[in-house]
Amino acid sequence: MDLLTLLQVLDSTVRLATPLLLACLAGLFSERSGVFDIGLEGKMLAAAFASAAVAALTGSVWIGLLAGIGAAVFMSLIHGLASITFRGNQLISGVAINFLASGLTVLIAQDLFGQGGRTPSLIGAGRFEPITLPFAEALSGVPVLGPIYADLISGHSILVYVAFAMVPLSWWVLFRTRFGLRLRAVGDSPEAVDTAGVSVAGLRYGAVLICGLLCGLAGAYLATGLQAGFVREMTAGRGYIALAALIFAKWRPVHALWACLLFGLLQAVALRYQNIHLGGITIPVQVMDALPYILTVIILAGFVGKAIPPRAGGEPYVKER
Repeated sequence: MDLLTLLQVLDSTVRLATPLLLACLAGLFSERSGVFDIGLEGKMLAAAFASAAVAALTGSVWIGLLAGIGAAVFMSLIHGLASITFRGNQLISGVAINFLASGLTVLIAQDLFGQGGRTPSLIGAGRFEPITLPFAEALSGVPVLGPIYADLISGHSILVYVAFAMVPLSWWVLFRTRFGLRLRAVGDSPEAVDTAGVSVAGLRYGAVLICGLLCGLAGAYLATGLQAGFVREMTAGRGYIALAALIFAKWRPVHALWACLLFGLLQAVALRYQNIHLGGITIPVQVMDALPYILTVIILAGFVGKAIPPRAGGEPYVKER
């Protein structure tokens, strides 16, 4: 494999890993607070539709981004209301959000645009364009380092850079701030946090809202950055892969980055190398498409080791009187 091909695969890896990374960090905040959220898929899907639909109607990708974030936050509030306020089963609530988003996005898209559950293709100011970093063109002729900077680091949309910047920011918030300390404490021992006079419900709602914000960015990137419009079920299981990456990373932000890059690499390889011939046998394209999901199961089954979630995760907190 020459340098150009390698850079193309790595470029696709970065683009495909971006929504996974944002969704993984979203789940990280929620689950660190003790609220399990398998509704990441639904939140991303709702955000993808809202951002694409509003961008198509207004011609502004930034208004579409705000709409996508709003849709995901609204879904997060539903999950918070069901699992925190009413102390419902968090897994059932997450599944319900996934089904709700799957049905509503197609229904509303068909009613608004009449294109079989799709939105019109986004062009111009309706989608995020690649950003050329300073000196990228001037340095492109430098051997090795030039192409890496010009073709791999430069040339992505702004949400890609936001996603990677969220990794150190999430680490700092979780491990270097009072809010992060309390958030991690409420996921492990909500009784101790409550005894200290801090609202358990307030902290968990804060985490759920952060989760909605990050899922909104992930969904908006899918529809207005990675692609140019919304199509039904366009998240294609990315929310579940993000959850797998979160477990693989053992609920740590930096490890989540490498886990998402790994899964992004698997998807990039599957997209680039299809109908491979090995010893006279042709591997069907369907096998290559399924490769990221197959390896997700294999990695979780054999390479994660003992991943211990927050001790109070999935359990509604009942204040002692």
